[in-house]
Amino acid sequence: MFEELLKNCTLCPRNCKVNRLEGRQGYCGMDSTIRAARAALHMWEEPCISGEKGSGAVFFSGCGLRCSFCQNRDIAIGDSGKEITVERLAEIFLELQGKGAANLNLVTGAHYVPQIICALELARGKGLGLPVVYNSSGYENVKTIRMLEGYVDVYLPDLKYMEPELAAAFSHAEDYPRAAQAAIAEMIRQTGPCQFGEDGYIRRGTIVRHLILPGHTKNSIAVLKYLHQTYGEDIFISVMNQFTPVWKNEKYPELNRKVTWREYEKVLNAAVEFGIGNGYFQEGETAKESFIPAFDYEGV
Repeated sequence: MFEELLKNCTLCPRNCKVNRLEGRQGYCGMDSTIRAARAALHMWEEPCISGEKGSGAVFFSGCGLRCSFCQNRDIAIGDSGKEITVERLAEIFLELQGKGAANLNLVTGAHYVPQIICALELARGKGLGLPVVYNSSGYENVKTIRMLEGYVDVYLPDLKYMEPELAAAFSHAEDYPRAAQAAIAEMIRQTGPCQFGEDGYIRRGTIVRHLILPGHTKNSIAVLKYLHQTYGEDIFISVMNQFTPVWKNEKYPELNRKVTWREYEKVLNAAVEFGIGNGYFQEGETAKESFIPAFDYEGV
């Protein structure tokens, strides 16, 4: 199935149309070979995803967005990652289930959606029963998200920008707001309102994340306003203050510092004013490199 989709790749909004089967790479930096940098229990997602068990996170290499401030830069630009087959990916899913993972968490897998679907089919045939979380930058093509219907239980997208100018500057994707809004609408159509088990874990639904960028609280407040006005309490919104400057940004010096408490408080106050009831916010010192996973090929 996936061979045809990779011959003229339009899986993400970049629409590169390269033949990845011939070894050519699109904007994501990946050809048709699956590359992953880590597959392990991950404790740092939202409480309803990680909980005490941990989320079975598979970190894929490559990214169709590649933000200038990316905190997973090593894998986003494809420098890290072990080559694996679809069959091995299916085995990894089952191994994570065997380790007691609360769910299967597919991190930045847009450019591998056809292969992921094949691996899920194989793993389900061998007893995979975990809820599947699709962890995304939000920069997705609707047609690709539609392919995941029936395979994904929980969507975990970002909504990074409401301002096209900011998206163009930091992610070279002026169309990000339009693309992400359309993708999120499709995700919510598939899942409906959030549903939780008695154990507190999410079973179905969409949680939209937003990372506050230093110096850009106006953008953050616009994101929260849009999400609440559009979806109300059908979704959960996760407001994140963990921005970490992992290298010096010469072009955008405001990205060389962490978000201040005053900036975070301003965004949280706006959330309260909008009447957002279903949400998560971060407490304590989250903006540090220790929260960035070690991409050491564990579990791959």
